[in-house]
This record gives sequence, C-alpha cells and structure tokens, in this order.
Amino acid sequence: MYMRYFSRLFSAMAGPRPVVLSGPSGAGKSTLLKKLMKEYEGVFGFSVSHTTRQPRPGEENGKDYHYVTMEAMQTAIDNGEFIESAVFSGNIYGTSKAAVHDVRAKNLICILDIDMQGVRNIKRTDLNPIYVSIQPPSMDILEKRLRDRKTESEDSLQKRLHAARVDMEFSKEEGIFDVSIVNDNLEDAYGKLKVALLEEINQVKKTSMSL
Repeated sequence: MYMRYFSRLFSAMAGPRPVVLSGPSGAGKSTLLKKLMKEYEGVFGFSVSHTTRQPRPGEENGKDYHYVTMEAMQTAIDNGEFIESAVFSGNIYGTSKAAVHDVRAKNLICILDIDMQGVRNIKRTDLNPIYVSIQPPSMDILEKRLRDRKTESEDSLQKRLHAARVDMEFSKEEGIFDVSIVNDNLEDAYGKLKVALLEEINQVKKTSMSL
C-alpha cells in the first residue's frame, strides 16, 4: 500500500505528460505553438532549449534559447544534464533536464521543439511524451517559406533543405510519432494539433481547478 501511495505521489509530482513537437524549419511549428499558448494560457509551458549559435535579430536569451558557449554546453552534456542534444550546422542544440522539470513542476504541459535526432534520443529515455510531427505540404513550399524569411545564407538554406528532406522521410517511419500533421492550411493544422492534445489539456485544467 505504501508503495502504491508513493507511486501516485511521484506521478503527481512529475507533472503532465510533455509534448515533443518536431518537423523541419519552416514547417510552421512556431506559429502553431504561439496560437496554442495564446488560446490555452496557463496550460502550456515552453521548454527553452540551449544552443551554441549566436542569437538572431530580435531573439532574447532565456526566452528563445539559452545561448551558451561550446565549452559550457559540452561540459553540461558530459555531466548528464541534458535529455537530448544534437549538432546542426556546427552548433549544438539541446534540451536540459532542468528546463523540462521547471515547466512540469508548475503543472504545465511542457512543449519540447526538437529535431529528429533529438526525437531518437528521447525515445531512449523514460520521459514518455506525446510525439507530434509538423510537416510542410511540399519541399517547394518549404523552400519558399525559408527564402521569404531572409535570415539564411544560401549555404545555410541548402543545409536546412537537405535536413528537411531527411526529416520528412523520418516522419513516415512507423511508430515514431503519435500524430503527423501536414501544415497546408494553418487553421486546419491547428485544429488537428488541439485534438491530439485535448486529453492532456483537460487533465491540466481539471488538476488546476482542484488545487
């Protein structure tokens, strides 16, 4: 009986089931996330990733990313402080255990925006998130979206497009994602995302009301 009580207590402390949101850059993950967090204020919390790349114009340290040095990042990874980490275009990106814990401790659904390499890493942990893939309608549309941003050099753009092709194939692998959404129409894609997360959303609301 004591062990059952302890198990329930631990589960309550662990917080809501996290959500892993994955897909190529330009698929629309950030736009969908913003809509979700605006509609369900006080339900979701964003896990702020760490990166060794330099901030882009308008990005804020601690909000968009935790910007750290290569040395500091590698040391933290070696010390086991990260759930997952990946290298892209010479920079390291990663999700720290502390970032996820901070969100879940507030009874919020922790959103993790990570790439396919990170998804594979999380599959080897006991985090047990809901895996959601956001994909573009086509490579042509994705390329147009990325070019319209005007934030990438041609070399960087080509690397992102190559990564996107691999990502789109990865999303088709059986058993990787719980739900895969093609973001052709923003409202339709958002509706599908909400349906996929509705059970967890309602659980958080119910728990918050009982506190």
